[in-house]
Amino acid sequence: MEAVSEQNSRTRKKQRMTGKERREQLLAIGRELFAERGFAATSVEEIAARAGVSKPVVYEHFGGKEGVYAVVVDREMQCLLGLVSDALVEGSPRQKLEGAALALLRYVEEHSEGFRILARDSHAASGTGSFASLISDIATQVEHVLAEEFRARGYDPKLAPLYAQALVGMVALTGQWWLEVRRPKREVVAAHLVNLAWNGLSRLDAKPRVDVARSRRRE
Repeated sequence: MEAVSEQNSRTRKKQRMTGKERREQLLAIGRELFAERGFAATSVEEIAARAGVSKPVVYEHFGGKEGVYAVVVDREMQCLLGLVSDALVEGSPRQKLEGAALALLRYVEEHSEGFRILARDSHAASGTGSFASLISDIATQVEHVLAEEFRARGYDPKLAPLYAQALVGMVALTGQWWLEVRRPKREVVAAHLVNLAWNGLSRLDAKPRVDVARSRRRE
C-alpha cells in the first residue's frame, strides 16, 4: 500500500505544470472564454474551473481576469500587426495592398478567436487600446504606400492618411462579415477588395467635390 501511495505521489509531481506552463494554460483558456463571451461575461472562477485550479492561482499569475485579458489582447494585436507589416515589405503598391488584405483575412481565418476578441473592441482593462486604434496602426503603415503612389500620380500625398483609414476600415469590416460566412475563399475576397480599392484609386478625381447645394435643398 505504501509503495502504491509513493507511486501516485510521483505521478502527481511528474504531471504538475511549471509556472510557465500554467501561465500559458490560463492564457489559452482565457482566450477561449473571451472569444466566446467577451470580457464582462467572463469570470476568474470560470478560468480557474476550466484549468482545474483554484482562483488564487489565477490571481498569482495575472492579478485577476484583467491581467489575463491584457496579455491575450496584446499578443493578438502583435500577431495581426506582424502579419500585415510583413506583407508591406516588398512588391509594387498594388501587390502590397493585396498582401495586406490577404494577411488580415489570413488572421481572421487562422486566429478566429483572437479576431473575435479584438473586433469586440478591446476593453479598457487591456491597456493596449481598442480595435479602432489597432486599425489606425495598420492604416499608418498603409498610408506610406499610398503616399508614394499619390506623389507618382500627381495627387496630394497629405490625403494618404484619409484614404489609408478608409481602405483598412473597409477590409476590417469585410473581415468581420467574412468571419461568420467563410465564403468565398479568402483569396477571392482579397481579390475583390483590392479590385474595388485599386480601380477606385486609379480613377481618383484630383479635387473631388460634394454637391453641397443639392444636399441643402434636400434638407
